[in-house]
Amino acid sequence: MYQQLRNIMTSNVFTISESQSVQEAAALMSAHNIGSIPVVNNNGQMVGIVTDRDITLRATAQGEAAQTPVSQVMTAQQIVQATPDMNAEEAAQLMAQQQIRRLPVVENGQVVGMVALGDLAVDHQLDQSAEQALSSISTPSAPQK
Repeated sequence: MYQQLRNIMTSNVFTISESQSVQEAAALMSAHNIGSIPVVNNNGQMVGIVTDRDITLRATAQGEAAQTPVSQVMTAQQIVQATPDMNAEEAAQLMAQQQIRRLPVVENGQVVGMVALGDLAVDHQLDQSAEQALSSISTPSAPQK
């Protein structure tokens, strides 16, 4: 039987408000050595996710100001997320299908954890799933708008 995500996820997840700036998001990423941050509204509900790549391509490369709100560069449509009860095998398949390396874990709209591909790879039962996910993630795809 595969582990539930609640048993392998990182539960100390940093979030950022949709009104905070891309500079604040980048500083948070730098300070904590992370590449993505769930974006929440005033009620703490997840409304998007911002990655270091989003900041680079949608802000910096476009000449946007450092004070540009995160809401203007985050991915908001088709937010891929998991639940704490999802098993790790399902998570690996979802990550492979969506070509993502990090998966927010959400319960009742609130971010309760984050699972990275590396979290799946350290579980010997999931080595093959993680390997397949990485292979799928590494396949070129059309960029999201």
